[in-house]
This record gives sequence, C-alpha cells and structure tokens, in this order.
Amino acid sequence: MSKKIYFAVLFIALFFSNCDNSNGGLSDSFDRKSMLQAYAAYIIRPAFDQLQVKVNDLHTAFAQYEAAQNTPNLEQVKTSLAGAYGAFQQANAFNFGPAGENGTKKGLVEEIGTFPVNTALTETFITNNDYSLNNFNRDTRGFAALEYLLYFDTNGTLSDNAARRAYFRAVLNHIMARVADVKNGWETYATAFVDNNGTDAGSSTSMLYNEFVRSFEAIKNFKVGLPAGKRPGQTAPAPELAEGYYSGQSLDLLKAHLAAIDLIYHGNANVNGFDAYLNSITGGTELVAATEAQWAKVNAVLNNIPTDQPFNVLLAQNHPMIDSLHTELQRHTRFFKSEMSSIMGIAITFSSGDGD
Repeated sequence: MSKKIYFAVLFIALFFSNCDNSNGGLSDSFDRKSMLQAYAAYIIRPAFDQLQVKVNDLHTAFAQYEAAQNTPNLEQVKTSLAGAYGAFQQANAFNFGPAGENGTKKGLVEEIGTFPVNTALTETFITNNDYSLNNFNRDTRGFAALEYLLYFDTNGTLSDNAARRAYFRAVLNHIMARVADVKNGWETYATAFVDNNGTDAGSSTSMLYNEFVRSFEAIKNFKVGLPAGKRPGQTAPAPELAEGYYSGQSLDLLKAHLAAIDLIYHGNANVNGFDAYLNSITGGTELVAATEAQWAKVNAVLNNIPTDQPFNVLLAQNHPMIDSLHTELQRHTRFFKSEMSSIMGIAITFSSGDGD
C-alpha cells in the first residue's frame, strides 16, 4: 500500500471515529429514558405538587387573616409565605415544558420569582387601585412582591390599608393560577418529556441540563453576586437587591435553592442523577470526582456563613465568607457548565452573559 493511500485510509478512519464520539464519548448503554422517567416521577412533579400545596396553604392563611386581622393570623401568613417561597426554590430549575414560555407568558421563574421587587411601581399600582396585573412588570407580582407587602409597612400595614390587602390578594391569586397551570400541565407533559430522550437541542435531557445550569448561575450571579456588589459595573454591595431582603430570609432561600441544585445533580434513592449519567461517559468519572471536590468547598463556605446576623447586614459589611462563597461558586461554574456540556455533548442554549 502506498503512503498516500495509507494516510488517506487513516484519515477516513479517524474522521469516522471522531464522528462516533462527537457526543463526548457517551455510551449508548446509559438509559436516558429511565433517567428522565425517574426525574419526572420523583423530583420534578413532586416539586410542583409541593409548591401548589404550599401556595394553597398561603391562600388559606391569608383568607383567615382577612377575616380576622390579628397578630396570630398575620404571623401565620408570614409562616406560610416562607413555606411557599422555600418550596418555589425546589421548582426553580424546571423552567421548561408547562413552566416554560408560552406566547406573552414568560417562564414560571420570571412570572412569579423575579426579584428584587420594584417597590415604586408596586406602590403606584396600589395607589391607583390597579389590581389587574395587566402589564409586563413581573417585578411587581411575584413572591418578592408578597414579601415586600407583608414586611415593609412604611406605607401602611396590611391591617390598616385595604388597597394593600387587595393587591396582595391579586398577586397571590396570580401565583396560584400559574402554579396550578404548571402542576396540571405536567400530568400530560410527563409522557412527552420521557419519550423525548435524545441529547439534541430541544430534547428533554438538553432542556433539563440547560435549566439546571441557568438556575445554578442565577444563584451565583443574582442571589450572591449582585447583592454582594460583584457584578460588572458595581462598586459596592447592594444588600437591598438580595432575594428575601425584607423578611431577612435571604440565606434560607439561598440554601434551599442550592439544595435543589444538589438534588438534581446527585439524584436520590429513586433517581440516577447527572453524576450517574456522567459516570457512563468516557472521562466522566474524573469530572465527577473534580466536581465533588469543588462542590464540597461551596458547601463548606455556605455552612460557615454566620447566622447570628441577617444576610443583608453581612452583605453591607463585605463579610469575607460571602466573598468566599461567590468565589467558590464562580470556580464551580466550569464543572457544571463548560465541562459537563463538553463531555455530554449537550450545547448550552441559553445566554447568560457571564463570560464563562
């Protein structure tokens, strides 16, 4: 065989070998359909089921408060809001399918989870007795708006201001309706979710992975980076931009959100998570080990953030543990985003503007 023919044959062999491994070395032996079925049955649908339960609890508590505006009933509203807001963190990363965009309706996270609340515009709607929510100002009608109305009383408490109660009721009804739509939608969408088990853009694995990464980046960029003053153009901390600022529950919400990310990555007794998926891919075992090591650093810093002072106070003080948390989250980005995307052969389909 001449050298020219030999190298031509070698080139063709290498070309097709690379094509066969264009998905990052993923073995077809991994059962993605079973993985998706388990995610839907044991993580995603339970998250929306629990969210609906907690939102309904909040609705019940608020109705009792409206009937008898006393301190115990008000405290129950606050407790119920904390429960619903915490449950929302568990569903934060599933912003696709029934929870995704549909026409002028944005994804669930944007519709009910936008923060910080636009206080000036919220007050304008209240002053004008405008409870229609017929606008695109999503920073006036989610959980953050309820928290503001419940805890910030310079402009009047819920007890002494019927207009504020009416606005609270309208926002709560909007949240209830949107959550119910998503929860009910999953009853039929689950089958299509499981069956769409490829890895191309638009597949269920791709949507789940992309929203998982985007949810993680929301923690890093907006729940830690923005209030800590770490985003481009910032020169100082901005504690008022933290989620849960008015209730002082920022750290609780942050921990709940990170726990949800952990659950998606590791799965549970019924779910083989992304770590099991990676272990089926050439080079995945090494990536899992490196990811675990960095994730342990994130959790170590998180668990060392002081709890004897509100999170917003620590932010204002430039507390070193918050700076460390942002640093470790930033370091972790390459594992969840760049390296997982590369090794699984799944493209990042959202724009984070993060530079990673």
